[in-house]
Amino acid sequence: MAAELAGDSSLPQCRGPSTVAQGRPEDARTGGKRVVVGMSGGVDSSTAAALLQRQGYEVIGVGLRLPLLQAGLPAMADCNSPRRCCGPAAMEDARAVANQLGIRFAALDYQELFSREIIESFFRSYAEGRTPNPCAECNRLIKFGRLLEFAKVMGANFLATGHYARTSRDPESGRHLLLKGTDLEKDQSYFLYALSQEQLARALFPLGAMTKGETRRLARSFGLPVSEKPGSQDICFLGEGDYRSLLAERYPESLQPGPIVDLRGRVLGTHKGVAGFTVGQRKSLGIAAGAPLYVLALRPAERTVVVGTKEELQQEKFTVGEINWIAFDPPPDSLDAEVKVRYRQPEQPAAIRLLEPARAEVRWQTPQPAAAPGQSAVFYKGDVVLGGGIIE
Repeated sequence: MAAELAGDSSLPQCRGPSTVAQGRPEDARTGGKRVVVGMSGGVDSSTAAALLQRQGYEVIGVGLRLPLLQAGLPAMADCNSPRRCCGPAAMEDARAVANQLGIRFAALDYQELFSREIIESFFRSYAEGRTPNPCAECNRLIKFGRLLEFAKVMGANFLATGHYARTSRDPESGRHLLLKGTDLEKDQSYFLYALSQEQLARALFPLGAMTKGETRRLARSFGLPVSEKPGSQDICFLGEGDYRSLLAERYPESLQPGPIVDLRGRVLGTHKGVAGFTVGQRKSLGIAAGAPLYVLALRPAERTVVVGTKEELQQEKFTVGEINWIAFDPPPDSLDAEVKVRYRQPEQPAAIRLLEPARAEVRWQTPQPAAAPGQSAVFYKGDVVLGGGIIE
């Protein structure tokens, strides 16, 4: 990891020396309220930093330099691309905000770590016929994993981000809870379900009770230079094109042609690679039929894509593994909850039955479109995130 900590120095090169600055002991004027804020150069994280400063925290801004992938180029090849949300252009925006606020700023090079922990898992999942959730893994391993360790080195009590989510404490159990953001259109609790109790105890989400419009108005009132900056792309490490061209370079066997069949095994057409599909997909199937068809299942070992009607896509139950329980320790044997299996779709009522401490069966109250293996299933009770895991 390379890092640079300064007040107002020029942007370092992408591959600078490893010089992590050590934190100072807490001083009386901050009352132990030192916080590291992950700053991407966008309006959300910048406003979070400014808001915390005005609330009396000693703020240290941190920008993460992450890789951007481009077909035909090695990982981290286009380090100076202006399109990246975590590259030099964004880092300059974050540094400009930090300079305006008069706070210290650290630039951390996490490109190799991110490539190893997030990107490799992303492509391997697609190659195995699963649909990954890289944002949830990044929050767990990078932002509230490695970055939280950096915050401890800096002597900070807390790590803050611009996520639209909230935390609280259960007065009976004493457990730290994760709650939805007040703005349900921007709520990002779905991507934070994997955080541990220690991570939640140190997490601050200053924008959790705000709407995006309120965030921009606040940014304007603070005079932040990024107040009108548009949001970043969904998958931060993908450049031009989509993941398939990059997948072809890393796992060429996953994009070999094969049959598209219905549930009775009849061949309806051919495809260019199982990894180019996800369960529930309707568009770009490349076959003509009298009624819309959806991807029902992927069989990578057989290079087969199974499709069917909307009715055949409906599912009564599925299993979830690698569950991180937030509200319980230990979890109950069974419970009723609302379950979200896709970020842009509302959660639906279901009964959850524990199979193992970190594995459960989810049975929908009303059949729902099949959940995509590899994606996240997050359990809610009202605004409270009970836990979540990976769809099997």
